[in-house]
Amino acid sequence: MPLQTYIPAALAIVFAVGFAGALTAAAAFLGPKRVSPEKLQPFECGSEPIGSPRARFSVKFYHVAILFLVFDVETAFMYPWVVNFRELSRTATGGVSLFGFVEMAIFVAVLVVALSYVWKKKAIGWD
Repeated sequence: MPLQTYIPAALAIVFAVGFAGALTAAAAFLGPKRVSPEKLQPFECGSEPIGSPRARFSVKFYHVAILFLVFDVETAFMYPWVVNFRELSRTATGGVSLFGFVEMAIFVAVLVVALSYVWKKKAIGWD
């Protein structure tokens, strides 16, 4: 693939970064700068701040967040499969095969096994 095919994408990225930088610089230089003690206070949805913003979270919070990301990304891999399902289920002679379906069934089975393992280890669930 020649390098010339990437020139439009590179130009679009350069223009996008330049435009974002120009708008950020314009906002920093042209925007109002009226600092007051009220504006320097942390804002929590209209409520008065309670406690320190540097509070520690439980390890379980991060554990559940990482597990959510893992399973969320895994399910995002199903979208390309759905888009290409017809091509995956077609043989070279034009017939129908179960390759695309079996491929996703194995993927979902691995996800179910992983989820059941996580559930059995009580990494997720209600306390």
